Amino acid sequence: MRLEVRVFSGLEKYLPGVRFGQLIEVEHPEGTTVAELVDSLGIPRDQVFTVLVNGRHAAMNAVLQPGDRVSLFPPVGGG
Repeated sequence: MRLEVRVFSGLEKYLPGVRFGQLIEVEHPEGTTVAELVDSLGIPRDQVFTVLVNGRHAAMNAVLQPGDRVSLFPPVGGG
């Protein structure tokens, strides 16, 4: 299944050639979880704090569906 993935706020460093917020399309078997996707991208799970699937918060064990749009964010601070 095809997924659309975007990484933000420093997670792009794990994907050579990918810029902040750039859309990347990936192929994965049906039944893939968010955690499996993160692992396949080479991003340490502890570096992913927030996951959005189709604009809604999702857990690492959420099963992805064909065409899902996944956004990954690290912990960020502000003030």
